[in-house]
Amino acid sequence: MPPDALVAALRAAGCVYAEDEARELREAATDAGHLEALLARRVAGEPLEQVVGHAGFCGLRIAVAPGVFVPRLRSTALVRRATAGLRPGDVVVDLCCGTGAIGAAVLAAVPGVEVHAADLDPDAVACARRNLPAERVHHGNLYGALPRDLRGRVALVVANAPYVPTGAIATMPAEARDHEHPVALDGGPDGLDVQRGVVAGAPEWLAPGGRLLVETSVAQGPATAALMESAGLVAEITHDDDVDGTVATGRRPTLLP
Repeated sequence: MPPDALVAALRAAGCVYAEDEARELREAATDAGHLEALLARRVAGEPLEQVVGHAGFCGLRIAVAPGVFVPRLRSTALVRRATAGLRPGDVVVDLCCGTGAIGAAVLAAVPGVEVHAADLDPDAVACARRNLPAERVHHGNLYGALPRDLRGRVALVVANAPYVPTGAIATMPAEARDHEHPVALDGGPDGLDVQRGVVAGAPEWLAPGGRLLVETSVAQGPATAALMESAGLVAEITHDDDVDGTVATGRRPTLLP
């Protein structure tokens, strides 16, 4: 397919960055027939990252698979907060890990940390095992998926748990709504159902002084912080204007009652 025709097809489908996407599709295609197939998927509305099989995140090339949550730029705010104060040897847990992008970015920024990841979606787990040490990516629900010997030793739990209220799923962009598994998006009636499980279990797994970081929204931030305070964590909300990312931090007190 001539380059101009490829760009024109993408532009007609509503792709704002048609030239960039055309280059990505050409790089991913193995031959002309494959390029046509990739273009058809993209024109049909499938996210570019799922079509080409990878996404850029924190300078890394992250493997992505159909149906698996595509890492967002705003989640780099989690990574920035996560890496502050981490040291080699620290145990890090990436819950609701999706592709494992956050855990992979933390590992790249602080070599020597011991990153574990978990997700309920088997497709996400298979994908994350391509981006992280496979033996440390666990299939299951939140902390129930983790090795028991991590209990009380975790320096950092980071979670981009689904936080979109069920009723708002229909208003999401079609790329997410139609092409990412609902389990990665649906946070229940108020968007906080999965966060409740993440926060409630954190004190048992965090080491004294350990941190829990949860991606949230500006509107939901106070409720997320309240969950953390109720669990005995010292909570703080920060917003990264550069990427429009909001993070709730809960720290387990060093001295327990």
